[in-house]
Amino acid sequence: MFVGILRLRLAVVGARSLKDKRRVVKSMKERAQAKFRVSVAEVGQLDDPRHATLGVAVVSNEAAQCDRVLADVAAMASTLPDAVLADRATEIIALGDGGSGVQGGIEQALGSPLDAHDDEEDA
Repeated sequence: MFVGILRLRLAVVGARSLKDKRRVVKSMKERAQAKFRVSVAEVGQLDDPRHATLGVAVVSNEAAQCDRVLADVAAMASTLPDAVLADRATEIIALGDGGSGVQGGIEQALGSPLDAHDDEEDA
């Protein structure tokens, strides 16, 4: 399993209040969620009416699919009429088998209970 994470830093053009900013951020979030089926949250610069930092996440069984979806979200963000994409960063994390034998996250912390469950089904 792969988790793709995208950080978008936006400059909100013409926003004079947090209400103006929320309108732009809400529109971006709703468009991204509807079109790309991703999770989106405002994660930084919450009290600054002219700037927003958004976190976007997607899960897939292919790293390349995560990368494509996040690139498409960033491309959409770069075309927003009321905001300028100032910066972006992407990270793809492999969890569990992930196609590369990487073990991490909750599976590693709990001693890989998913593997134990798989063994029970085989019995």
